[in-house]
Amino acid sequence: MRTRCLVALVAGLALALAFPPTHLYVVLPFAVAAFFVVTDELPARRAWVPGLVFGVSFQVTLLWWLHVVGTVPWLGLSLTQTLWYGVLGAAVVPLRRLPAAPVWLAAAWVAMESFRCTWPAGGMPWGRLSYAVVGTPVAGSLPFIGATGVSLVLALSGALLAAAYRGGGRRRRLMPLAAVVGVLALASVPVVAPYSADEVGDVDVAAVQGNVPGNGTDVLAHFRQITAQHQDETARLAADVRAGRAPKPDFVVWPENSTAVDPFEDQQMRADIEGALDTIDVPILAGVVVDGGHKHVLNQGIVFDPVTGAGDRYTKWHPVPFGEYIPWRWLFGTHLAQLNQVPRDMVRGTRVEPLDVAGTKVADAICFDVAYDDGLYAQLSHGGQLVVVQTSNAMFIHTAQIDQQFAISRLRAIETHRYVVVAAINGITGVIAPDGSVVTSVPVRTQAYVDMRVGLYDAVTPAVRIGPWLGLGCAGLVILGWLLAWGQYRRTRGAVPAEHTSLTPTDRITA
Repeated sequence: MRTRCLVALVAGLALALAFPPTHLYVVLPFAVAAFFVVTDELPARRAWVPGLVFGVSFQVTLLWWLHVVGTVPWLGLSLTQTLWYGVLGAAVVPLRRLPAAPVWLAAAWVAMESFRCTWPAGGMPWGRLSYAVVGTPVAGSLPFIGATGVSLVLALSGALLAAAYRGGGRRRRLMPLAAVVGVLALASVPVVAPYSADEVGDVDVAAVQGNVPGNGTDVLAHFRQITAQHQDETARLAADVRAGRAPKPDFVVWPENSTAVDPFEDQQMRADIEGALDTIDVPILAGVVVDGGHKHVLNQGIVFDPVTGAGDRYTKWHPVPFGEYIPWRWLFGTHLAQLNQVPRDMVRGTRVEPLDVAGTKVADAICFDVAYDDGLYAQLSHGGQLVVVQTSNAMFIHTAQIDQQFAISRLRAIETHRYVVVAAINGITGVIAPDGSVVTSVPVRTQAYVDMRVGLYDAVTPAVRIGPWLGLGCAGLVILGWLLAWGQYRRTRGAVPAEHTSLTPTDRITA
């Protein structure tokens, strides 16, 4: 068991390195294979141990950037997510006895990822296998099978490699290896036959990065200056438009927390927004914090029109557990001082329709929302033509989180076949094309803007259509596998050995 746990520890670390900024994606199927190897040939009551070690190494390393919020939130979230890998180690034990075992194991991995993305406390999708594929040949399959489907392909590749390692003879080793090549080759076909759709129009969008003073991490300490800097940068954009150095945008996007206090309650904040509207004279989709009483707060993207004022709004679907709200506050909140740094819980949004911004149907995602499927899938299924990500990851500006989240935004562009406009408070702000390429961006920790004409699309990719069902389908497949394995076990236990069938009752007593 010690050797298994040591290998699990190394494999979990290797999987974390498959993600940006290191992005050693070639190790990904081998890390998954190692997970299935170290949990093999163990009963369920012991298989969870190396699975748990793998999960600890992977999640604690991958989510290291969360330590800037505090040790308790970092470990609390990381270790909660870790438990799923222990569950997976035990859950696949009966599935190994079934024919085509790698398929069942891959389905179990994806089912685990799907549950981990939603439970407990809203879940945390960071570390899905598919989030490491941007810039690889496999990325082209995203609009066809989605993030969940790509995770399934990668998990199947790892399970087949594990089968090849465990195979007895040469033939039993070669067949899984050939299957790995076939699976990855099939997933890479879109490199030569990519998904395509017709543009239904275009729009000029500007995204403003106002920057954060000091070392760039403390938004609350400089919240008024941050809003003023977004206003100033919008004024510079307006001046460039008047001088002919930039095209006039149809609308402007300010990032999450560009206004960190409620502008409907704070007159200065409202005046800053209205001043920017008067200067640019087009709608601004601003990231706004809105009071929800003494116990709650709302994180919203609100469309401010220069004529009609505040209008359409989107509320963040997925606040970060232990960072933006405290799960089970009645249990932890009064006993752990670090958690008291989050005095009010952020309210979850439920909007499924895209925002109407200057006549454009915009699917909005606020910061970590981009890592979850449901909010974007819902808005795109209801007509979203363009994706906007409003983010304030300033406290993580010196960590790997910045690169990881931007890579997920690139994945969403490919998966949804939409332009993605990212407005970050101090990085990374940019425009991503439907093929995942970064069309333009500005350096982190600078006060700048991007202004670009982007295409609009109505076509809903197969990925968006099947995405909500693929994870559930894998969960259903795992349940079916358990039932089949149980039936197989019952038949085996109930079978009478052939050498005993000819014995008489007397012979059996004598024996």
